[in-house]
Amino acid sequence: MTRVRFFAAAEEAAGAAEETRDETTLDALRSALIADHPGLGGVLPRCAVLVDGARRDDDAPLTGSETIDVLPPFAGG
Repeated sequence: MTRVRFFAAAEEAAGAAEETRDETTLDALRSALIADHPGLGGVLPRCAVLVDGARRDDDAPLTGSETIDVLPPFAGG
């Protein structure tokens, strides 16, 4: 199963630091996360999504062995 890790505001919206999922594409995962955690609807579109450490903005296929990191924009400087 795919491991999804949430950080900062994404963790707060999801109500958990991580979970496992079984969707087979990145778009399906995004949709399912918002369906299961409606609070992510306002956060997820602004987040960087990393698949095994590489940013992905496309509908990448998922094999079930990936680690997905959901990273909201960070303020600072």
